[in-house]
Amino acid sequence: MDTLAIIIAGIMAYLVGSIPTAVWVGRRFYDIDVREYGSKNAGATNTFRVLGKKAGIFVLAVDILKGFVATHLATLLLDLDHIIAYDLIYYQIAFGILAVIGHIFPIYVNFKGGKGVATILGMVIALHPQVALLSILVFLLVLIATHYVSLGSIIAGFSFPTFLITIPVFRQNNPTLVIFSSILAFLLIITHRKNIKRLLAGSESKIYLFRRRKV
Repeated sequence: MDTLAIIIAGIMAYLVGSIPTAVWVGRRFYDIDVREYGSKNAGATNTFRVLGKKAGIFVLAVDILKGFVATHLATLLLDLDHIIAYDLIYYQIAFGILAVIGHIFPIYVNFKGGKGVATILGMVIALHPQVALLSILVFLLVLIATHYVSLGSIIAGFSFPTFLITIPVFRQNNPTLVIFSSILAFLLIITHRKNIKRLLAGSESKIYLFRRRKV
């Protein structure tokens, strides 16, 4: 184990996660700081609401990529013999978490970022792409049916550990991923407390993928 290489990779994971995609896109191309509008979050969902689909899709893609790349830094360490294969999952999770922390508290823009859902998605795609894709499908179905991104995110978050537990081909010999993804699912509830209140009150904003939003 190479401690220095691990520390450097951890710092890189945080810095990659800290890239404030929504803020930079808004300022560069729209002369707008998305943190001053809508939900005031520097994430893809608020970018969709404030700047539109084109900007929202770009921000979503980059934020997903941040989590994916940061998590895969552990694979790079393994390939360079800085860690052992048995520990790979732990470093993948650690670096993914650092990227999510970076997204929520980005060093580049005064530590005021988004909720980290897209970066978490990139992280879980790196951890288990098949189950992640099933969870994305769940998210899309909920979004298309209800037009609520927050509800889709929460349900998709819980579907990930559920699929790992219930579908035989996806069951893990190491329960670490199941435990971690279950914790993530509950964290989604915590980070979406305000959204849940608005959902219950019927005042949550909707996003329409295939048609214009009703006025």
